[in-house]
Amino acid sequence: MSTTWKYWVNTLPDLKAVRICRTYSEKGFTQHPSSVHIFSDASEQAIAAVAYLLTFESDTPQIGFLLGKSKVAPIAGHTIPRLELCAAVMAVEIAQTVAEHLGISIETFTFHTDSRVVLGYINNNTRRFHTYVSNRVEQIRRSTKPAQWRYVCTKLNPSDCATRGLAASDLLNSAWLQGPTHLTSENSVDSETYHLFEPEHDKELRVDVNVSKSAIKSRLGSERFSRFSEWRRLVQAIAYLQHFVEKDQAKSQRKEVPSYQKAEKFIIKVVQAESYLKELDCFKLGKPVSKQSHILQLDPYLDEDGLLRVGGRLSRSSLSTCEKNPIIIPGDHHISVLLIRHYHESVQHKGRHFTAGAVRKAGFWNTGGSGRVSSFIFKCVKCRKLRGNLQTQKMAELPSCRLSEALPFTYVGVDTFGPWQVSTRRTRGGQASSKRWAVLFTCMTVRAIHIEVVKELSSSAFINALRRFVSIRGKVNEFFSDRGTNFVGAVDELNMKAIQVEQGDVKRFLYDNGVVWKFNTPHSSHMGGAWERMIGVVRRILDSMLSDVKNLTHDVIVILMAEACAIVNSRPLVPVSNDSDVPEVLSPSTILTSKTGTDEQPLGQMDVKDMLRSQWKRVKHLADTFWCRWRKEYLQTLQPRRKWNHDEDNIRVGDIVLLRDKSVSRIYWPIARVNKVFPSSDEKVRKEVLVYKDDKLVSYVRPIVEMVLLVNAE
Repeated sequence: MSTTWKYWVNTLPDLKAVRICRTYSEKGFTQHPSSVHIFSDASEQAIAAVAYLLTFESDTPQIGFLLGKSKVAPIAGHTIPRLELCAAVMAVEIAQTVAEHLGISIETFTFHTDSRVVLGYINNNTRRFHTYVSNRVEQIRRSTKPAQWRYVCTKLNPSDCATRGLAASDLLNSAWLQGPTHLTSENSVDSETYHLFEPEHDKELRVDVNVSKSAIKSRLGSERFSRFSEWRRLVQAIAYLQHFVEKDQAKSQRKEVPSYQKAEKFIIKVVQAESYLKELDCFKLGKPVSKQSHILQLDPYLDEDGLLRVGGRLSRSSLSTCEKNPIIIPGDHHISVLLIRHYHESVQHKGRHFTAGAVRKAGFWNTGGSGRVSSFIFKCVKCRKLRGNLQTQKMAELPSCRLSEALPFTYVGVDTFGPWQVSTRRTRGGQASSKRWAVLFTCMTVRAIHIEVVKELSSSAFINALRRFVSIRGKVNEFFSDRGTNFVGAVDELNMKAIQVEQGDVKRFLYDNGVVWKFNTPHSSHMGGAWERMIGVVRRILDSMLSDVKNLTHDVIVILMAEACAIVNSRPLVPVSNDSDVPEVLSPSTILTSKTGTDEQPLGQMDVKDMLRSQWKRVKHLADTFWCRWRKEYLQTLQPRRKWNHDEDNIRVGDIVLLRDKSVSRIYWPIARVNKVFPSSDEKVRKEVLVYKDDKLVSYVRPIVEMVLLVNAE
């Protein structure tokens, strides 16, 4: 590349010797016979076109250089035939410039190209091209005629110099400036007519479609009605058609029936003629309706407009004709859906009774009854948005950490609750106070709890509470918690930015101790029911205790938390047995302290050897008893599903949902699209990634219980 560049730079001084004569003809081209010839060519590097003036003085031809132009070809995406066609368009543009300045009609110009394909495009009158070729051929034929175009071989085409390139030293004597010498010879013009070149292989040609059969229906069928989504638009379209038909007929007096009502009756008559053909035939022949007809119980009759109406038993009532004898509408037809949608929107998306009443009052009787209305309301997107239920899924299986024997606090759920105002010190104005929070650790296996009090919501305070817990209860294999704010023991006062800054120390502590921390899906407190339940129990105990405490200090609240832990840990895990052979109560404190409520204080003096010899046996016996009863009695209580007992359809990618936002009214909840789903081990989807447009496109991970399905992806 550098060698080519240096060679080109070294040839630039040769341009000083190039001289272009600006005289087209020595004695003027208006006094002598003359003609303009324009040549075009293209290559992968460039496209070019050049124009020459050919004059004859005393039978001596003279060629003059008029105008030449070239430009670089596009890098990719263009075939040689397309580039040749672009060069032909450039030739036409040059011809327009020459004709304007020299005052010569462009119809007398002759155009030359060495592309037989382009000549075939220009001379084509039968085949159709794709848009790119079609637009350029139209531009060429708008200014020139196919008879003006000729073929020239590449060796005799002077524009070939511009597409292949010339050295500056060769430019002065090149055919580009001197002109084509073959124009002065006899029979230099090729008059052959060119057609499309290999049309069966040309990709620019549109494929011809041959219609082997066509059918024209003499009347308008109801299948066209399914193209409309609104009753009003369908009636307006039919009214416009009727207006155009009447416009061509003789003018008549103004009719009493408005065009809107006339269009409605026409639509219903067409639908009834297709759905109730047998019934209509019976009325035309004067016969009673067949007993097999499914509208027999409506006592149908034919009114003066040829419409089937309900006969019924209300003929003596004071109701209007529309209410006494409504028009029968087949419930399985598309216009039934259009009518229900129309009147459902007119009552502002009220329930089934309002919608069905509006349809009946308008004078229509759907054979499907209220079931059709209920089915439509169930699918109505706006009704789902206003009153739709949140999504649910069958309750998932319990994790293995809750079903397998393990040491207490091996698998722990963590959450934070509070705060409480405590007195810290006396001041001149009274008592100085501060806040205290509690970090609750719940054993996922034996359901025991441990509470640590913290003074502030910070990563350092949380790590200190975590260290105290691990020092007392031992190493933990896995922690479970809510996402983000619960991880650092935060509440509403702590924003997300603080979490991102402070997570580094917490992660380092977990990494150093080989602990795994598992997060629940955001906004899914029901997934942490194991510890959320314990927080509720502790709160009720503390409310009872704090009612008798007037001056709450840090020491007092620590003692209250310890007592609350003891009360909660002593609760029975299973109903208390009335069997006298099983007096012990199965509680978390049994395994934590290796003591039961029936333990008695030892009497008299006991030898140390006897204590060591029997104590470990007693502890082992209590532990074995606890785990035996835990398997037989406690695990059985976890078997039933308290709610969400049925399999529901999974949320799919592409579904449109309404995302619940507890901070605003339901009408302001954002609409989102499901971008990704996370199936559980049972192939049930309970969380997914949602994408919606706020100030910018954002995505969130949310559980299905936080959304309302609006539109299926199907």
